[in-house]
Amino acid sequence: MRNPLITIILCLGLLPTNAQTHSHAGAQPLTYPNIAGYVTLKTDLHQHSVFSDGHVWPTIRVQEALRENLDAISLTEHLEYQPHKEDIPHPDRNRAYHLAVEEAVEHDLLIVPGSEITRSAPIGHSNAVFITDANELVHEDAKDAFATAKKQGAFVFWNHPAWFEQSPSGNPILSDFQQQLIKSGQMQGIEVINSVDYAEESLALALANNLTIMGTSDIHGLIDWDYTEKGNHRPITLVFAKEKSLPSLKEALFAGRTVAVYNDLLVGKAEFLKPLLQASIHVLKASYLPNTQVLQIELKNSTSSDLMFENAMDYTFYDISPVFVIPAGESKIVHIKTLEILGSFDLKLKALGAYTEPKVHPIIEWNVKIDRP
Repeated sequence: MRNPLITIILCLGLLPTNAQTHSHAGAQPLTYPNIAGYVTLKTDLHQHSVFSDGHVWPTIRVQEALRENLDAISLTEHLEYQPHKEDIPHPDRNRAYHLAVEEAVEHDLLIVPGSEITRSAPIGHSNAVFITDANELVHEDAKDAFATAKKQGAFVFWNHPAWFEQSPSGNPILSDFQQQLIKSGQMQGIEVINSVDYAEESLALALANNLTIMGTSDIHGLIDWDYTEKGNHRPITLVFAKEKSLPSLKEALFAGRTVAVYNDLLVGKAEFLKPLLQASIHVLKASYLPNTQVLQIELKNSTSSDLMFENAMDYTFYDISPVFVIPAGESKIVHIKTLEILGSFDLKLKALGAYTEPKVHPIIEWNVKIDRP
């Protein structure tokens, strides 16, 4: 129960608003299912520490990832932007990576070596991950930095393409420079979700240019302060790999097997997003109400995202809205008027929080076997 004195103070407006809404919520492990033939790896490949413009030591990034059950992270420090270099001089640009590796050595967390190539528009910011030596990427000419990344076998993706400081309209601008990077095989991905921002124009660019769809936190402060205590989980990229290993993760990124996730938003190509959603919902029970043609189905959401659906069948619902939410980790009972007693049927739902193209929601199907009385 709240202290009466605190209640009076709050009513008088004597405490700042953030003191009233501060939740102290703890980070929760993130869970998403595997899909047929692949292991689903939860990754955040765009993060910063004090070795560029972040505010925490690299070991904190490892500890945050372990709390949230991530499978892989990368500390992508800015190569050109080093605001803390007078306080933390580091001639070796691989230092943050090595500290993270040391912290993670006894844990099942993959640390991906990476750096951020940071230039003004029209070049913009890009992450190069799976590099072999960050020091070799430091060049005066941006063309040389990207060429070196390619020589090292890096996977390169375009960061926050809709960022208003580089694109005042808030829409991504695909420059001649970036078009040449894509054409020459020096850029393979694009962030459609960065921090709290989703840009469907970036999704359109990903599909038009066959770029891997990415979602990242771009965290500089603490995950707790920037996400968890605001009731959110960090944006991540789900990568569908053949196994949990660095080579397999790299292969999957180059192959484009990803879905970007932020809270209840899921964005990806249909060939990966649809099986992910299908595996995310389990039919626990399906039987008719006594002496009726009303089918009762219990659906379980096995993910960390609230999933919103709309009825996409010819059959209608009995007692709920055709639009409904199954909260993360919870179950939902729906009643469907089938008009006759069936032995099985196809449940079809449109996933309203998911996008396979701008403004396009996938329809997911489950074949349901109905229990007999």
